Parts: sequence; structure tokens; C-alpha cells
Amino acid sequence: MLQSSKPPHQDRLLFIVEIGNTTASFAVFNGDECLEVHKVPSKTLAGYEDAAAQVVPMLEKYPVLRNAAICSVVPSTGSVVSNSLRHHLTGQVLEVTSSIHLPFLFSYESPASFGADRIALCAQSSLLYPEEPVIALDIGTAITVDVLGSDRHYLGGLIMPGLDLMAKALHEHTARLPLVTIDRPETLIGNSTAECIRNGIILSCVSGIEGLLIKIKTLLAQKHKEKNIRVLATGGSAPLITGMLASSPVLDELAVLRGTSYLFTLNEHSSR
Repeated sequence: MLQSSKPPHQDRLLFIVEIGNTTASFAVFNGDECLEVHKVPSKTLAGYEDAAAQVVPMLEKYPVLRNAAICSVVPSTGSVVSNSLRHHLTGQVLEVTSSIHLPFLFSYESPASFGADRIALCAQSSLLYPEEPVIALDIGTAITVDVLGSDRHYLGGLIMPGLDLMAKALHEHTARLPLVTIDRPETLIGNSTAECIRNGIILSCVSGIEGLLIKIKTLLAQKHKEKNIRVLATGGSAPLITGMLASSPVLDELAVLRGTSYLFTLNEHSSR
């Protein structure tokens, strides 16, 4: 639980819910300031009562909350939480999708398949760096890379399995490899099976992201004549991985929540 010690300006409060494949975050924002974040496993939000058990206490603590925004990559869970928010709130509930008003020019072969978390992260990137190119990293259950040009055109991205997925795949699709915990390796090469798996997963991820950043920056410079390329990182594994990168991305573990808040302000008058 993250909580601010500052008293809220309640007329600016916004309830934000981010539902990822692994973790769901319930947050209250006061304008640009995050007052509180409560996280639960997404799998615990199977039914309406489960969602209400998370929503109602937040509303009791902030009784003048009227509006909400939800950013979900799990459709069934997102629908359950959205129904709960609409039942308990008297204002607007915005769901982040590719069809709402966005602060960047979006071109994608299948817009409906573009994750809400990626949309929110791109929105936050465009807010932070309105006239600069941005590489946005979300290092979570999956690892996503999205690229915005300085003209606010979405240029493309990449998707890879995250650290836990790689660990589970090795364990579940082999006869003898154990499921390892993910933490920072102490050495480059391991002297046990668990160390070899852990080091291989984490260091290949670090090297892969470093290599991709170099290639993307080269592409942006040569093909798009871009300069001053920014890198923004978020996601559950971002603190571990960004701390091992040769470069120093801007790390914001609340970037998707902040982007969702920004999208609400852009769509406030049209949301229902």
C-alpha cells in the first residue's frame, strides 16, 4: 500500500483501476498526485463481490469520489470491476481502449488488440515528452516496447515474454528444471541449475533490452532523423531490469496509472 500524507483536494479526486495479467492496482489520484495504491492478485477478482470488496472500502475512505477510469488487459476481470464501479459511483467511468481520444496519432493493424496498458503508457509518454521521441518499456508479465516519434505518431513496438513467464516455461516444459525465484544474479555464470536458469533469464533479458534500445535509437536517428530520444520504463520487473541496464531509463512504477488519469482528463466530457 502506497499512501500520501497530504490531505486530498476532494473535488479533484479520481478512482483509477489498472488490471494486469498478474496484479490489479486500485488507486486514488488527486489531480496529478497519487494519494494511495492498493494491489491485489488479478485472479482474486473473479466475481462482482470480489470487485466490490476492493472498491467499497476506497469509496468509504474517499466518500466524495464520483469518477473513475479503468485500464484492463484482462477482459473478463475488467468487465467485473467496471460493473462494480458503475454501480457504486455517480459520475463517469472511462474504460481505456483504442477508440477513445488519444494524445498521439495511432496507426496499428488491429487497434482493438492493442493493450490498454500500452495505450496508457504511450499517453503518459506523450504527456511527459510532448516534443521528443520516446521508447516506452513495460517490463511485467509480458515485456512490451512501444515507440513514439517526436511528432506524436505511434511508430510500432515489440512484445516478449516476461521474466516469470520464461521461468514457468522452462519449468513446465522440461522434465527436471526447477521453478526459480527471480532476483538479481550475483555472478555472470551460475554454479547450480537454479543459478544457471536465473542468470540466463535475467541477463538475457537485460542484454536483449539493451540491444533493442540501441537498434531502435539507431532506427529513429537514421530513418526518422530523431534526436534526444527518451526512454520511460514501468512494470513489476522494471526496477530490477532497469537497475542493470547500461543506460538509465526514467523509471516510473505508476506510469500506466498516471497515463490512465491523463486519458480521463482528455475524455472526461465524452465518457459515460
